[in-house]
Amino acid sequence: MDGNALLWGLLFGSIGLGYLIYGRRQRRAVAFLAGIGLIGFTYFVDSTVAIVLIGAALIAAPFVVRM
Repeated sequence: MDGNALLWGLLFGSIGLGYLIYGRRQRRAVAFLAGIGLIGFTYFVDSTVAIVLIGAALIAAPFVVRM
């Protein structure tokens, strides 16, 4: 894992924490699950490009999926 992947992981983990807190307080399942995904997926992905693409998809998920 290189430095870029670590920085992207830190960024997406921070955004994920915000989604997690928002989803729990507002009782929005999609935001809550996206927050959990953003916090955890960087442990399993090594490629910087894949981290950015998956992170962007998870950030957009609460805006695309309405439940």
